[in-house]
Amino acid sequence: MSSSIALYEALTSAPDDHARARVIAEAFERLDVRYPHLPDLATQGHLRETELRLQLQIEQVRAELKTDIEQVRAELKTDIAQLHADLKADIEQARAQTEQVRAQTEQVRAELKLDIERLRGEVIQTKVDLLKWLVPLMLAQVAAIAALVKLL
Repeated sequence: MSSSIALYEALTSAPDDHARARVIAEAFERLDVRYPHLPDLATQGHLRETELRLQLQIEQVRAELKTDIEQVRAELKTDIAQLHADLKADIEQARAQTEQVRAQTEQVRAELKLDIERLRGEVIQTKVDLLKWLVPLMLAQVAAIAALVKLL
């Protein structure tokens, strides 16, 4: 407060305008020396202007983000639809392969049944053939034993 009073007294005691101008210039110089950061101080107007700029930039970023999000959503929907179609195709292909394997399995099963039946027939035929030889041989043995018993 004393510096303000000293400035006032210097201005009122100055004899002419030139001296007053010098007193004012010296006051500004002392002010610059005492407060060197004074030009860098922000006023409420500066802060409000900065706030408005930041709000505008925030709104621009929000709009860009919304656009980007919508674009990503659309791409994801497209990708999901493509994946779904690919999966359906893969599933259908797997089903077709499964049916093909089933058909082959049934064919092999039928062939095996035929082979088993053929082998059963061969076993029965072999039994019959064995019996054809065994029965006469057994009768011949019985006859030979009976003949031996008579001889003795």
